[in-house]
Amino acid sequence: MKKSTTTITLIFVCVLVAVVGYYTYLTGRSRENQKEAVLSEVQLVLSRDLANDYPPTPKEVLRYYNEVIMCFYNEECTEQEIEDLGNKARQLYDEELLANNEPEAYLVRLKQEIEDGKEADMRITSASVASSTNVDYFEEDGYDFARIHCGYTVMLNGVSTPVREVYLLRRDENRQWKIYGWELAENVNPQNGQ
Repeated sequence: MKKSTTTITLIFVCVLVAVVGYYTYLTGRSRENQKEAVLSEVQLVLSRDLANDYPPTPKEVLRYYNEVIMCFYNEECTEQEIEDLGNKARQLYDEELLANNEPEAYLVRLKQEIEDGKEADMRITSASVASSTNVDYFEEDGYDFARIHCGYTVMLNGVSTPVREVYLLRRDENRQWKIYGWELAENVNPQNGQ
Protein backbone atom coordinates (compact mmCIF):
# COMPACT_ATOMS: atom_id res chain seq x y z
CA MET A 1 0.00 0.00 0.00
CA LYS A 2 2.88 2.34 0.81
CA LYS A 3 4.43 1.64 -2.56
CA SER A 4 1.22 2.52 -4.46
CA THR A 5 0.77 5.77 -2.49
CA THR A 6 4.35 6.76 -3.28
CA THR A 7 3.83 5.89 -6.96
CA ILE A 8 0.58 7.88 -7.14
CA THR A 9 2.23 10.86 -5.41
CA LEU A 10 5.20 10.67 -7.79
CA ILE A 11 2.89 10.53 -10.83
CA PHE A 12 0.86 13.45 -9.46
CA VAL A 13 4.00 15.56 -8.95
CA CYS A 14 5.22 14.74 -12.49
CA VAL A 15 1.85 15.73 -13.98
CA LEU A 16 1.81 18.92 -11.91
CA VAL A 17 5.34 19.86 -13.04
CA ALA A 18 4.37 19.16 -16.67
CA VAL A 19 1.23 21.31 -16.41
CA VAL A 20 3.10 24.20 -14.75
CA GLY A 21 5.91 23.95 -17.31
CA TYR A 22 3.49 23.95 -20.23
CA TYR A 23 1.59 26.93 -18.75
CA THR A 24 4.89 28.83 -18.32
CA TYR A 25 5.83 28.02 -21.93
CA LEU A 26 2.48 29.30 -23.25
CA THR A 27 2.64 32.45 -21.12
CA GLY A 28 6.15 33.25 -22.38
CA ARG A 29 5.06 32.68 -25.95
CA SER A 30 2.07 34.97 -25.47
CA ARG A 31 4.32 37.75 -24.12
CA GLU A 32 6.67 37.27 -27.06
CA ASN A 33 3.77 37.62 -29.49
CA GLN A 34 2.59 40.76 -27.71
CA LYS A 35 6.05 42.30 -28.01
CA GLU A 36 6.08 41.51 -31.72
CA ALA A 37 2.62 43.06 -32.10
CA VAL A 38 3.76 46.46 -30.79
CA LEU A 39 3.94 48.94 -33.66
CA SER A 40 7.10 50.91 -34.33
CA GLU A 41 6.82 54.71 -34.35
CA VAL A 42 6.88 54.67 -38.17
CA GLN A 43 4.16 52.03 -38.38
CA LEU A 44 2.06 53.95 -35.88
CA VAL A 45 2.31 57.18 -37.90
CA LEU A 46 1.59 55.31 -41.14
CA SER A 47 -1.44 53.57 -39.63
CA ARG A 48 -3.47 56.79 -39.47
CA ASP A 49 -6.20 56.81 -42.10
CA LEU A 50 -6.34 60.43 -43.20
CA ALA A 51 -9.34 59.79 -45.45
CA ASN A 52 -11.48 58.93 -42.41
CA ASP A 53 -9.51 60.56 -39.59
CA TYR A 54 -8.17 63.86 -40.93
CA PRO A 55 -6.90 66.22 -38.21
CA PRO A 56 -9.70 68.72 -37.46
CA THR A 57 -7.67 71.82 -36.55
CA PRO A 58 -4.53 73.57 -37.82
CA LYS A 59 -2.76 72.59 -34.60
CA GLU A 60 -3.65 68.91 -35.05
CA VAL A 61 -2.56 69.00 -38.71
CA LEU A 62 0.86 70.28 -37.65
CA ARG A 63 1.09 67.87 -34.74
CA TYR A 64 0.64 64.94 -37.15
CA TYR A 65 2.98 66.54 -39.71
CA ASN A 66 5.64 66.84 -37.00
CA GLU A 67 5.23 63.13 -36.21
CA VAL A 68 5.93 62.40 -39.88
CA ILE A 69 8.98 64.69 -39.92
CA MET A 70 10.38 63.16 -36.75
CA CYS A 71 10.09 59.70 -38.31
CA PHE A 72 12.11 60.93 -41.31
CA TYR A 73 15.03 62.11 -39.20
CA ASN A 74 14.84 60.04 -36.01
CA GLU A 75 13.84 56.55 -37.11
CA GLU A 76 15.51 53.95 -39.27
CA CYS A 77 13.13 53.83 -42.23
CA THR A 78 13.15 51.58 -45.22
CA GLU A 79 12.92 53.21 -48.63
CA GLN A 80 9.28 52.10 -48.82
CA GLU A 81 8.52 53.63 -45.42
CA ILE A 82 10.08 56.93 -46.53
CA GLU A 83 7.88 56.91 -49.62
CA ASP A 84 4.80 56.05 -47.53
CA LEU A 85 5.61 58.78 -45.00
CA GLY A 86 6.22 61.24 -47.85
CA ASN A 87 2.79 60.39 -49.25
CA LYS A 88 1.24 60.96 -45.80
CA ALA A 89 2.92 64.38 -45.68
CA ARG A 90 1.62 65.19 -49.17
CA GLN A 91 -1.93 64.40 -48.02
CA LEU A 92 -1.56 67.33 -45.62
CA TYR A 93 -0.41 69.76 -48.34
CA ASP A 94 -2.59 72.33 -50.04
CA GLU A 95 -3.32 71.79 -53.74
CA GLU A 96 -1.08 74.72 -54.73
CA LEU A 97 1.84 73.32 -52.74
CA LEU A 98 1.24 69.92 -54.35
CA ALA A 99 1.19 71.52 -57.81
CA ASN A 100 4.67 72.92 -57.15
CA ASN A 101 5.99 69.57 -55.88
CA GLU A 102 5.29 66.75 -58.31
CA PRO A 103 5.44 63.39 -56.50
CA GLU A 104 8.59 61.95 -58.09
CA ALA A 105 10.68 65.09 -57.69
CA TYR A 106 9.38 65.54 -54.14
CA LEU A 107 10.43 62.01 -53.15
CA VAL A 108 13.89 62.43 -54.71
CA ARG A 109 14.44 65.71 -52.79
CA LEU A 110 13.01 64.20 -49.60
CA LYS A 111 15.31 61.16 -49.73
CA GLN A 112 18.29 63.41 -50.37
CA GLU A 113 17.38 65.70 -47.46
CA ILE A 114 17.03 62.70 -45.15
CA GLU A 115 20.35 61.28 -46.33
CA ASP A 116 22.05 64.65 -45.83
CA GLY A 117 20.54 64.86 -42.35
CA LYS A 118 21.81 61.40 -41.42
CA GLU A 119 25.30 62.21 -42.71
CA ALA A 120 25.30 65.36 -40.56
CA ASP A 121 24.05 63.32 -37.58
CA MET A 122 20.88 65.43 -37.44
CA ARG A 123 17.96 64.54 -35.20
CA ILE A 124 14.85 66.42 -34.17
CA THR A 125 14.67 65.91 -30.43
CA SER A 126 11.45 67.84 -29.86
CA ALA A 127 8.67 69.54 -31.76
CA SER A 128 6.02 71.78 -30.24
CA VAL A 129 3.08 73.47 -31.85
CA ALA A 130 1.77 76.77 -30.50
CA SER A 131 -1.39 76.54 -28.45
CA SER A 132 -4.75 76.78 -30.19
CA THR A 133 -5.22 80.27 -28.77
CA ASN A 134 -2.09 81.41 -30.62
CA VAL A 135 -3.38 80.53 -34.09
CA ASP A 136 -3.80 83.61 -36.28
CA TYR A 137 -6.92 83.10 -38.42
CA PHE A 138 -7.62 85.43 -41.33
CA GLU A 139 -9.40 85.57 -44.67
CA GLU A 140 -7.79 86.54 -47.95
CA ASP A 141 -8.97 86.20 -51.57
CA GLY A 142 -12.03 84.29 -50.38
CA TYR A 143 -9.98 81.64 -48.52
CA ASP A 144 -9.67 80.97 -44.80
CA PHE A 145 -6.07 80.87 -43.60
CA ALA A 146 -4.40 79.99 -40.32
CA ARG A 147 -0.90 80.99 -39.31
CA ILE A 148 0.76 79.03 -36.51
CA HIS A 149 4.24 78.80 -35.01
CA CYS A 150 6.15 75.58 -34.37
CA GLY A 151 9.30 75.19 -32.34
CA TYR A 152 11.85 72.44 -32.88
CA THR A 153 14.97 71.38 -31.09
CA VAL A 154 17.43 70.06 -33.65
CA MET A 155 20.59 68.15 -32.69
CA LEU A 156 23.25 68.63 -35.34
CA ASN A 157 26.64 66.99 -34.75
CA GLY A 158 25.88 66.88 -31.04
CA VAL A 159 24.88 70.55 -30.79
CA SER A 160 21.31 71.42 -29.82
CA THR A 161 19.76 74.30 -31.77
CA PRO A 162 16.27 75.78 -31.42
CA VAL A 163 14.48 76.34 -34.72
CA ARG A 164 11.18 78.21 -35.06
CA GLU A 165 9.03 78.01 -38.15
CA VAL A 166 5.79 79.69 -39.13
CA TYR A 167 3.30 77.54 -41.03
CA LEU A 168 0.50 78.86 -43.18
CA LEU A 169 -2.52 76.60 -43.64
CA ARG A 170 -5.47 77.12 -45.95
CA ARG A 171 -8.90 75.55 -45.57
CA ASP A 172 -9.94 73.61 -48.68
CA GLU A 173 -13.36 72.96 -50.19
CA ASN A 174 -13.82 69.99 -47.80
CA ARG A 175 -13.16 72.35 -44.86
CA GLN A 176 -9.89 70.59 -44.09
CA TRP A 177 -6.83 72.61 -43.12
CA LYS A 178 -3.98 71.98 -45.54
CA ILE A 179 -0.38 73.18 -45.29
CA TYR A 180 0.04 76.04 -47.75
CA GLY A 181 3.67 76.73 -46.91
CA TRP A 182 6.18 77.50 -44.16
CA GLU A 183 9.11 79.76 -43.45
CA LEU A 184 11.70 80.21 -40.73
CA ALA A 185 10.19 82.54 -38.12
CA GLU A 186 13.16 84.91 -38.40
CA ASN A 187 12.29 85.48 -42.08
CA VAL A 188 8.63 86.33 -41.40
CA ASN A 189 7.74 89.99 -41.12
CA PRO A 190 5.89 90.33 -37.78
CA GLN A 191 3.86 93.28 -39.06
CA ASN A 192 1.93 91.37 -41.69
CA GLY A 193 3.02 87.79 -41.10
CA GLN A 194 4.57 87.49 -44.53
